[in-house]
Amino acid sequence: MSHDNLTAGKPAKPRVAVLFGGRSSEHAVSCVTAAGVLGAINKDKYEVIPIGIAKSGQWVLASADTAQWSLSSSSLPEVVPSAETVTLAEIGGEHQLIVAAPNEVPKELGTVDVVFPLLHGPFGEDGTIQGLLELSDTRYVGAGVLASAVGMDKHFMKVVFEAAGLQVGPYIAVTDRQWRKDPEAVRKQVDRLGFPVFVKPARAGSSMGISKVDSMEHVDSAIEEARRHDLKLVIEAGIAGREIECAVLEGRGTDAPRTSMPGEISVAGGGHEFYDFEAKYVEDNAAALSCPADMPEEAIARVRELAAAAFDAVGAEGLSRVDFFYTPEGELVINEINTMPGFTPKSMYPQMWAASGLSYPDLIDELIYLALNRRTGLR
Repeated sequence: MSHDNLTAGKPAKPRVAVLFGGRSSEHAVSCVTAAGVLGAINKDKYEVIPIGIAKSGQWVLASADTAQWSLSSSSLPEVVPSAETVTLAEIGGEHQLIVAAPNEVPKELGTVDVVFPLLHGPFGEDGTIQGLLELSDTRYVGAGVLASAVGMDKHFMKVVFEAAGLQVGPYIAVTDRQWRKDPEAVRKQVDRLGFPVFVKPARAGSSMGISKVDSMEHVDSAIEEARRHDLKLVIEAGIAGREIECAVLEGRGTDAPRTSMPGEISVAGGGHEFYDFEAKYVEDNAAALSCPADMPEEAIARVRELAAAAFDAVGAEGLSRVDFFYTPEGELVINEINTMPGFTPKSMYPQMWAASGLSYPDLIDELIYLALNRRTGLR
């Protein structure tokens, strides 16, 4: 199907609503991702409507000026509330953007062909915004409700991976009730994992609230730090191995998922023990990507095979980044899947595709194509 003139009466250019910001702690990262996409999307091919979601949850018409959404070590971009609120409604069988303000007649902005939800973390990457779009029969880029929810929850993600036969490292899940009722039992479970361990919020994403813990005396403080972001936690045994990532892109039609060449992260400076928030997004030289990773050909093939298997295991659509540990013994232990990975031009997902022959603008174009050509509802 062509992008142009999909159905009679539609504009020649598909209208793409780029949705960013959101209510999670990753609000600023989402804004930076939007800056990358807004700067690279083909304006000759698509009519682009930037829509920001303020931290309060309000939807507003946003500026297309990419400079406004840039990130630096001294400032974090933020979508600010407005007197005018944007809503998505189905009117006469069309998906319409409506702008409403107090004591004013609502204004129609016209139809939307596809939404590109560049949202990270809860209330965006976890199936909630996907559910809203499903309710209005609106096509959108990326994973659906269940895949998004599973991909956001590091506990249930591991359950699904194990059921699919993928190798998962030792871990425990800790609920709010378990920690409040019997913290000593939790400490004993952590001790059995052995040190170091990584204490993580189950559903925060992007290294928010994650601590590396080397001894029992620091476990409680790490748990409380993680609980600031999510009352449900996962605590993982540290795995000695190289961090290998692989970008996955949904296949067209009935084709299998496509995989990039694997990449390897090295945290080069700034005192980062692991690939944390600052290394990912703030400091220019804190992390480096080698793609393709320096691995035997059979290991590269296995990474790509397992990444596609993980994509299918959670039922992902559109895009995902799958992260592994490659151990000195040659084992590949899956760490996680990210169904809306960092998507700035310097993010690992676009970089891996660029190294594999698919440029950032072409990647954006392909994701919109996939969204426009998939059915709404159950699929």
